[in-house]
Amino acid sequence: MTNLDDTTTAKLDEFVLARLAEDEERFRAGELPLIDEAERRGRLRIMYADDADGLILAGGPVEAMEDRHPVPFAEKAEFLRREVRDTHDDVSVKLIASVYEAHPDWRDEWRP
Repeated sequence: MTNLDDTTTAKLDEFVLARLAEDEERFRAGELPLIDEAERRGRLRIMYADDADGLILAGGPVEAMEDRHPVPFAEKAEFLRREVRDTHDDVSVKLIASVYEAHPDWRDEWRP
């Protein structure tokens, strides 16, 4: 997998942050955020780390641990926002972006 150039990275980050904001609006309106829908379908999983020190993002279906606790949407959204702004790992951000690939601003170059 190739790394993105700075311009493409900035556009990808902007895309994901805007979609997360839309998901927050969906949540406030009582609708299911697309991130939660993607988790239900097994496209990704956001879960508490084993050491209870923060959250982790995993791609694809992940076997749920018996004592796994669901992460509240607001906590997920903040975690994902930090992933984009502070860390920006291309693989992780592309995974998050893929949840929104039906959006008209989606670009195929962002496919994980």
